[in-house]
Amino acid sequence: MRKLGKIGAILLLASCSVGPDYESPIFWNNQQLVNSLGVDYYSNYPINIFWYRDFGDETLNRLIGEALQNSPNVKIALEKLRQARYSLNISEVRYFPMLDVNGEYNYMYAPKYEELGDKTSYYRLGLDASWELDIWGGGRRLRESAQALYRAAANNLNDVFLSMTAEVANNYILLRTTQERLRISKQNLRLQKEIYNTVRDKYKSGLADDIALNQAEYAVQTTKSLLPDLEYQVKAYKNAIAILLDKLPEEIAELDTTENNIVRKTFAFNLQKLREFPVEVIRNRPDVKMAENMLISKNADIGQAVADMFPSVSITAILGWQAHLIKDLGKSENPAYGYTPVVNIPVLHWGQLVNQVKLNKSIKEEYLYLYQNALLGAIQDISNSVEATNKGYDKVIALTRSVNNMQEVFDNMKVKYQSGLSEFSDILSTEQNLLEAQNNLVVARGAIYQNIISFYKSIGGGY
Repeated sequence: MRKLGKIGAILLLASCSVGPDYESPIFWNNQQLVNSLGVDYYSNYPINIFWYRDFGDETLNRLIGEALQNSPNVKIALEKLRQARYSLNISEVRYFPMLDVNGEYNYMYAPKYEELGDKTSYYRLGLDASWELDIWGGGRRLRESAQALYRAAANNLNDVFLSMTAEVANNYILLRTTQERLRISKQNLRLQKEIYNTVRDKYKSGLADDIALNQAEYAVQTTKSLLPDLEYQVKAYKNAIAILLDKLPEEIAELDTTENNIVRKTFAFNLQKLREFPVEVIRNRPDVKMAENMLISKNADIGQAVADMFPSVSITAILGWQAHLIKDLGKSENPAYGYTPVVNIPVLHWGQLVNQVKLNKSIKEEYLYLYQNALLGAIQDISNSVEATNKGYDKVIALTRSVNNMQEVFDNMKVKYQSGLSEFSDILSTEQNLLEAQNNLVVARGAIYQNIISFYKSIGGGY
């Protein structure tokens, strides 16, 4: 046993990890990323995972909190993380010595061989041990792969948190935008009905023709036709939010309250923040980190496959007692022990082992390109969201002026029409332009929030 221990110690000391060690690929250095995105290279601007609270909407804050706790997608990601943890625990002990307690009863009847005794029976009780030596590092590569997969599962959970936050916020903004458009349409409908009543009274008095009356009714019916689609969209966005929260739509009563609608005002976001974030957030974004950890895992799989091409050494041993009677088990005069070293040398596998290495190398190359795509996607997302946010503010400024101008024109035109100083077609055209401008402004305000949501999602949302 002492000699065997020395041999094992020598083998362990000589052990190594075959296969390539992982080196993080650098497709673009930090300076290239800074130049591409136009960010501040030395920025240490902290990214808060509660960035959405800056919107100042308590309902939105509560909805996101509930989604992060109750969403089935979050629960699925948590279970995947647990599974990865269990897999890691399993892989970490695969090459540890294993010990089992073994009890055995053996009975044999062979009357033709009297010299051996026609009946034989005995009991055996002892400890069975087995140990496969990790000489070539196959076990270490297996553990390295499992650790990377565990980190990838953690990255996936963070990515789900980020996506869930952005998804709830985005659907909430779309809901509030649609509710505000519905309110404006109903408000304009009341106004158009007032105008229609005025035209009808003039028509009855002979002061307006049937063309004006039909135009007035056309305006009323056209605006009425907008309401069903808007009401459907409101319902659809409520349903979308309910699914994210694992609730029924009727259980989220606060979505029906529109008194302090968030999109009635433009969010005053500090645009400088679009340029002040550490460039490292691109590589640390959850989906990008997940792609890299998957690449690390596939790289380790190559080493595991290479290790299978080399000889393997394992040892099995037993230590216990053997006796014909069960009562004699445990007595010092009935010991039973033995050990079996085994060396397995791969000789002829018809290219199976070689092709497994080649397969794993090809899979690793695939995940290298997937990682590169993830980086490119992150860069594109950041660039698009920054540009959209900047241009969105320019659009809101122009549309705000447009609405103010059209409101003033409409108010003057209404007075002139009531005084008989303008044609009905003029006020009808002005009112329709005002409704369009108001709707465009609401949509643009909502888009500001959506662009900011996209920006924080693109830089990893603080995860």
